[in-house]
Amino acid sequence: MRRVLVQFRAETMLVVRNGEQLLLTLAIPVMLLTFFSLVDVLPSGTQDPEDFLLPGVIALAVMSTAMVSLGIATGFERSYSVLKRLGATPLTRGELVAAKALSVAVVEVLQVAVLVPLGLLLGWEPGGGNIALVVPAVVLGTAAFTGIGLALAGNLRGEINLAAQNGLYLVLLLLGGMVIPVSSLPAPLRTVAELLPSSALADVVRDALTGAGTRPGASWVVLAVWAAAAPAVAARTFRWD
Repeated sequence: MRRVLVQFRAETMLVVRNGEQLLLTLAIPVMLLTFFSLVDVLPSGTQDPEDFLLPGVIALAVMSTAMVSLGIATGFERSYSVLKRLGATPLTRGELVAAKALSVAVVEVLQVAVLVPLGLLLGWEPGGGNIALVVPAVVLGTAAFTGIGLALAGNLRGEINLAAQNGLYLVLLLLGGMVIPVSSLPAPLRTVAELLPSSALADVVRDALTGAGTRPGASWVVLAVWAAAAPAVAARTFRWD
């Protein structure tokens, strides 16, 4: 546990020092929520688009931070042999995954602290769900996407990892019910989308904030499976160099 906390502190300091990346991680969800709340161009299926968008953008923020930002940074750390030096220490692969997941959680707290007040300003009214469930949803989502990001970063070369993370991000965004409802997708794609961690996270957060989840029971199961399986795969397959 002590090794995890020491590595967590180091990871958090790296995130804080990378001000440009931190600003970008906060700015993109804010711009998406603001633009699509004010410009009604998405088939949200609700009278107030922010009721659909806020939960989706929170899920998007978790995915972008836990998978893309972390995965790309870790991939280049591996390419530059930074992780090779860590591999020579007593730190295990599982402890590295845990420390990085905790550092991601710090950024996510900042994101939620910015997005929820912004949603209120844009007209979102809480009610209809159980807001307390947002916390376990984000925890499970963080575990799932951290595992996916690190599984890619721990096995692909830096440049290939960069392309893979961004490509997967786009697929999960389009099929994940974050800004476009899963119900708007063709039936075959809808079946696939319902098994993705992005759609599961968006659905359970939406149900917690507004009570408008489409299949929250099944989504909790899907999210929990990804949260258990993805970090386990990352810890088992991650290569230091």
